[in-house]
Amino acid sequence: MTYPQRMLVENLAWSDEISTRDPAYFQRLANDQRPNVLWIGCSDSRVPEAVTRAMPGEIFVHRNIANLVGEHDDSLASVLEYALVVLRVQHIIVCGHHCCGGVQAALRPPAAALPNVNRRIEPIRRLAALHTTELRLLEDFDERADRLAELNVLAQVQTLHALPLIQDARRAVQIHGWIFSMHDGRLKALTDPQWALGDTADAHEAAG
Repeated sequence: MTYPQRMLVENLAWSDEISTRDPAYFQRLANDQRPNVLWIGCSDSRVPEAVTRAMPGEIFVHRNIANLVGEHDDSLASVLEYALVVLRVQHIIVCGHHCCGGVQAALRPPAAALPNVNRRIEPIRRLAALHTTELRLLEDFDERADRLAELNVLAQVQTLHALPLIQDARRAVQIHGWIFSMHDGRLKALTDPQWALGDTADAHEAAG
């Protein structure tokens, strides 16, 4: 049995288990989605939203290499627009992780075989250059990469706050920066939640 075949078999078992426990579950799922959170995460297979025990329909998701928030990223912009305007999410979480291959690659010379990845992670290379003094204090490469992953999350949160889609939002949205530790499976908040203010009156109402 190939791995994709196994996935299909496991899906049958999962759907049967859910239906047995809650016969109306999939009908409710088909009718609508009302996620409270937009999750901007890394494409890494080891960091699914399942680490929060979220069920289908609870988290709207955008994933890319090294959880980057690109000012000119049309894919992210469309996800963000839909999340804010249609789904009206209340929270946006930028979640990075330790042991991130994209971040580690940004600390090494560009790989000739990965031109698209090289272009993608160029902002992380620039970020590493900005924090050269701090990173050099960490002698172990993995420690440097993990710290850079945290700095990358903080940088993406800042970029997110400055995006016109956030600035022009008609309601306040709370933005969070998190890191997932591969070493113990724990999520850690790197930022205090801050309201990204759209319409002032709506923001005060949401914050109050």
